[in-house]
Amino acid sequence: MALPALSLSLQFARFDGVAEHRAALPRAFVVRCLRRALERDAELTVRIVDADEGQALNRDYRGRDYATNVLTFDYAVEPVVMADLVLCAPVIAAEAKKLKKPLAAHYAHLLVHGALHAQGWDHETSEADAEAMEARETEILATLGEPDPYR
Repeated sequence: MALPALSLSLQFARFDGVAEHRAALPRAFVVRCLRRALERDAELTVRIVDADEGQALNRDYRGRDYATNVLTFDYAVEPVVMADLVLCAPVIAAEAKKLKKPLAAHYAHLLVHGALHAQGWDHETSEADAEAMEARETEILATLGEPDPYR
């Protein structure tokens, strides 16, 4: 089965420590993670940001005044998925350290998570939806050689 086509803009904001995040996110790795999570062709922007930008976006668009790991701004699902995924580098690094996971492995999970959101998956609507999304993430990550992020 052919994987969906992906048009990707991968962007890194300027912040202290950005080199570590660039190293963990080579373009081919990002493309591989996203294409495995996509059910149809997509045009995505992935932007890696610092805590200030992450917090401002979360506050301004979700009314939550803190930096979160990933934000998905979805614009279209059909016929092509169109979305922006914003990943907050300091939050992701802290979570990876706490979880004792390599930074790239945590990024893989959050890229998949964000791509599923871009396609309409939502874990905040019900427990059943959360379980279904977690199961799908686990399935996709297994195809990438990554362990179950919820264990």
